[in-house]
Amino acid sequence: MQDDGILVGGVDEAGRGSIIGPLVVAGISVRETKIAQLREMGVKDSKMLTPRARARLFGEIIKVADSVCIRKITPVEVDGSVFLRGLNRLEAKVMANVINNIGAEEVYVDCCDINPDRYKSYMESHLTCKPKLHSMHHADSINVVVSAASIVAKITRDHEIQELRSKHRNIGSGYPSDEKTMSFIKRWVAKNGSAPEFARKSWKPLRLMLEQVAQCKL
Repeated sequence: MQDDGILVGGVDEAGRGSIIGPLVVAGISVRETKIAQLREMGVKDSKMLTPRARARLFGEIIKVADSVCIRKITPVEVDGSVFLRGLNRLEAKVMANVINNIGAEEVYVDCCDINPDRYKSYMESHLTCKPKLHSMHHADSINVVVSAASIVAKITRDHEIQELRSKHRNIGSGYPSDEKTMSFIKRWVAKNGSAPEFARKSWKPLRLMLEQVAQCKL
């Protein structure tokens, strides 16, 4: 019987800094013998790829992967954690849930915390399995399995943003650095006196807008 090696997992997120839409966490597991195939396909950090390349690779990754798990964290959930200064803990909990569902024996995670060991401890406290766990900065550009997970997360989030765009039109990319996104939110708040349900009220630019509206009502 051929030994295909252990199942190796990669986990990454997309949309952490966004002011609109969900934070998406994705994980994949793949047999060691197929990792080279990911490289041959051209898999790399999703930020290094064109939208067309990401879309093509997404389908190929799904076919190659032994397991895929995707979790979406809503703006309401993000806000609840940010107000408690616990966004890293929330993301670690969701990443642990993904790890619990991909069955990998060794897992590489793109760490958002300045302290990778602390983040690893957060995740381990929510694991029901015991893989060899690596918490790393820039894992999406170092490890090709994490790169593949980054593509799955990015494509999933882009789909969510496209759904919002089809309903609300000019929402831009969803990030605070995007003038189109911030103009959309300003118009919404001016018209409705509240934030869109798909926006993160805990993000400072929107929080300030809402505070100004509240002061005007006094």
